[in-house]
Amino acid sequence: MADMRAFQDAVTSWATGGPDGPARDLAGRLGVRTAVLLEGLSDLAAVEALAARRGRNLAAEGVCVVSMGGAMSVGRYAGLLGPPGLGLRLTGLCDEGEKGFYERGLTRSQSPVQDIYVCTADLEDELIRALGTAEVEEILRAGGDFRAWQSFQRQPAQHGRPRHQQVRRFLGTKKGRKIRYGRLLVNALAPDRTPPPLDGLLASL
Repeated sequence: MADMRAFQDAVTSWATGGPDGPARDLAGRLGVRTAVLLEGLSDLAAVEALAARRGRNLAAEGVCVVSMGGAMSVGRYAGLLGPPGLGLRLTGLCDEGEKGFYERGLTRSQSPVQDIYVCTADLEDELIRALGTAEVEEILRAGGDFRAWQSFQRQPAQHGRPRHQQVRRFLGTKKGRKIRYGRLLVNALAPDRTPPPLDGLLASL
């Protein structure tokens, strides 16, 4: 049976020069109605984790969450998935610094810009502020990264930096760490502490 992961793969192939047929066929068979455009895999992990916590099955609801590999690809993905292409409703989550890429890409694809949810700095920044650095440190301890975190803090470049900024930087120092902690930080959130951009995105789907 075709699944949403196959559709995600087909979209990625199409966006990188592959044929459009597989994506078009799967979109129809799966009843895809909405595509969520995300910058990277850590954002994807966080969105999927929050949906699972809330008992949502996005695939069954016809929602495809797409990791584009960077905000500069939004124009291409919006053109393929939005009104000029598959005609899906587009929404997404982006960093504050990448908002312009999303606005231009969605405008060119004739999709509503107001459907984009913007993080202050980035999603990691939002999650750290929602949890507090003390709780994030406990999550690092439970995840087996507390010793590495302590070593990171002793680096000269980190001296005098606010703890919040140190944690945010640490999450990006090892490949795969942001993806892993995207899930763990979301799973640690109290129901009323979900960052507004992430909360708004899920509520809109």
